[in-house]
Amino acid sequence: MKASELREMTTDQLNKELATLKEELFNLRFQHAINQLDNPMRIKAVKKDIARILTVMGENE
Repeated sequence: MKASELREMTTDQLNKELATLKEELFNLRFQHAINQLDNPMRIKAVKKDIARILTVMGENE
């Protein structure tokens, strides 16, 4: 997800996306712990998306 796409979203949409990504990150970490994770680079991508959302939310305030 690109920052320009995130800037077009409302605060409610950003909060929903943030919650979804945090849940996905939890599930990915759990899968990684029990060695069932197919793509470990997905964890890094999700963390970056979370950081982008938090940055855009900070800009909006």
